[in-house]
Amino acid sequence: MSGPQLQVQALQEAMAAAGSAGVSAEAAKDSAKLLELASQAPVIRLVDQCLSEAVKRRASDVHIETFENAVLIRYRIDGACYEVARPPMSLALAIASRIKILANLDVAESRLPQDGRILLTQEGRQIDLRVSTLPTIYGESIVLRVLDKSSLNKTLAHLGMGAEVQQAMERLIRRPHGLLLVTGPTGSGKTTTLYGCLSSLNRPESKIITTEDPVEYDVAGLVQVAINQKISLDFATCLRAILRHDPDIIMVGEIRDAETAQVAIQAALTGHLVFSTLHTNDAPGAVTRLLDMGLEPFLITSTVIGVLAQRLVRRLCPACRAPAAPTEEELAALRLSPEQWQAFEAAPPKGPGGSIVHSAMAPTHTPMRPVGCEACQGLGFQGRTGIFELLEMSEQIRPLVLERRVVSEIRAAATASGMRSLREYGLEQVLQGETTLAEVLRETHDVN
Repeated sequence: MSGPQLQVQALQEAMAAAGSAGVSAEAAKDSAKLLELASQAPVIRLVDQCLSEAVKRRASDVHIETFENAVLIRYRIDGACYEVARPPMSLALAIASRIKILANLDVAESRLPQDGRILLTQEGRQIDLRVSTLPTIYGESIVLRVLDKSSLNKTLAHLGMGAEVQQAMERLIRRPHGLLLVTGPTGSGKTTTLYGCLSSLNRPESKIITTEDPVEYDVAGLVQVAINQKISLDFATCLRAILRHDPDIIMVGEIRDAETAQVAIQAALTGHLVFSTLHTNDAPGAVTRLLDMGLEPFLITSTVIGVLAQRLVRRLCPACRAPAAPTEEELAALRLSPEQWQAFEAAPPKGPGGSIVHSAMAPTHTPMRPVGCEACQGLGFQGRTGIFELLEMSEQIRPLVLERRVVSEIRAAATASGMRSLREYGLEQVLQGETTLAEVLRETHDVN
């Protein structure tokens, strides 16, 4: 197995110092021997270096995977996985055992999945690592989610939204009641956006209660409740209890079923401002998803105030990006000829509704490509930025919802009212030199 690699010299040195010490299959069944193995200084240094380098290099996840003939350590940085080390197979148990000790997991249990948590302090920053183990046919696969608490202190102004979307969101979150939804796939930054909304509203005079699965960040001033399916504490049950605690603002981690959707709608109807997430491909699709859950159209139009769809794309390193012409494949995906692209780049089509890019777009750069330099560790990218699609429940859209019109009609009405699609927003970022066409095409789909 091979893929993109990232040279991490300190990790290679720690791995060499750990050598190839291991245990036999029989010894692996003895928890005392596993504890002894995981307590050896070279193994401790190797795991510590692995976690330290992950934080230093802005990794969002650390993947430690055991295959038939190899152990692979990979970092997910800005959404892409990079191989950083291949420890010898004999160290697989030692590494897994050390991580289990740090996460207060059962060292001897390798047949069942386990979940735990590691708290680190690095350079004055509080780092929360969520640990998950998974038994595979060749050993255990371990994933550590890196949550940097210092990165959470962001309001909407710090999320990279364009002025138009940010102003609309600021207006929506200051409504006295209603349901605001954020949609997108796993890892698209929905939780960060919701916390940005809550940070903007987190004041002593407002009571804010959240229910999440799990609670990813501990935020001062918020009452936070963790879902626990083992004792039947699901979103719907928790939400009903929250309503008896006199909240002003409620955040529901995710609307997964009709029961949770019904309770969220009732909360919005009874004077609460409710934030939640939903898994749909775009903003208009959230309306039809709620209808599919069995909600009455008049309840949706009475409570839903807006739907924000979002994706994350990698941001080009400003120190080494270079101009690049679109490839034939990229132009084909955009349904443009080279001549049409040149005309588009010089003067994007104007007018909401029928154009590829909304008239608010102002091209300031030609498309750029990643190069790689010391500042970005040779990756060509540095961080990620969001692309957004905001649908507001307007007088043009309400009749369509009440009549249960198809999603294409709802999208057409929203676009005519000025909504930009995810792809349109992404193309704006391309022409501003923020990201690449390949990134936008990978994260969005053609809605025409």
